Amino acid sequence: MDKTIELVNGVKDIQAMPSVIVRALNIMKKPTASMKELGDIVMFDQSLTVKFLALVNSAYYGFSQQISSINIALSLLGMVKVKNIIVAVAMKPMMSNSGDKELWKHSMRVAAGCEYLANLTKIMDSDEAFISGFIHDIGKMVLNMTNDKLYAKVKDRVSEGADILEAERKYFDSDHVKTGSLLAKRWQLPILLANIVSYHHAPSLSSIPVPCNLVCLIDKIVQEDFNPNSVDKDFIKTMGIDVEDLEDLRQAVLHKAEVLIAELA
Repeated sequence: MDKTIELVNGVKDIQAMPSVIVRALNIMKKPTASMKELGDIVMFDQSLTVKFLALVNSAYYGFSQQISSINIALSLLGMVKVKNIIVAVAMKPMMSNSGDKELWKHSMRVAAGCEYLANLTKIMDSDEAFISGFIHDIGKMVLNMTNDKLYAKVKDRVSEGADILEAERKYFDSDHVKTGSLLAKRWQLPILLANIVSYHHAPSLSSIPVPCNLVCLIDKIVQEDFNPNSVDKDFIKTMGIDVEDLEDLRQAVLHKAEVLIAELA
């Protein structure tokens, strides 16, 4: 019997999206949204302020001058990047407390990789690519928080070569795609993000396959045991990338991701 609803209902700590994210998303939905409104969220949170200033002065963005004003930092980044960083920082405690300390770092690697490749190939908007990559594995929080010891067994099986979805179904009668999809509905995530969560392991089933393919590709590239034969070669050809260049792409993605992780950790 599929236990997806039971699993999501059983984890009270993630029934609601963090309030700071709700505020940021609500501001972004407004036709008259202003940077000041979004900036107020950052400036009244000391931790966020420090992280934004560190990030805007880091090699990740590579601005030429040293920036000490939060207002200038926010204006340089733009509203969507500011919103994305708020989401990434606000989700860190929830992901880290879910029993898997590496989940947030993995999500950041995929986010940075999707943003990097979207910038490189223009296959989709780079800001949308970032948040798509970051949010793809939210279903793992449910499984980790339900039973972290059991989920450790899932990871052990995956390290031995098992398919992650099959391993999750074996121990939980559900998987992180199903739990993530239900969480996306509960949180009323936009259609793009809901599709990413639901189809990042099966992009061809999505009504918007390109973003799902991008997340699927980067998700594989950032794995420690990355196998070039596991990628969709037709998809990488559409981006003008040669299979022989994948390792160089992987190293570039990991380098950018580690800069981002270091500044936001």
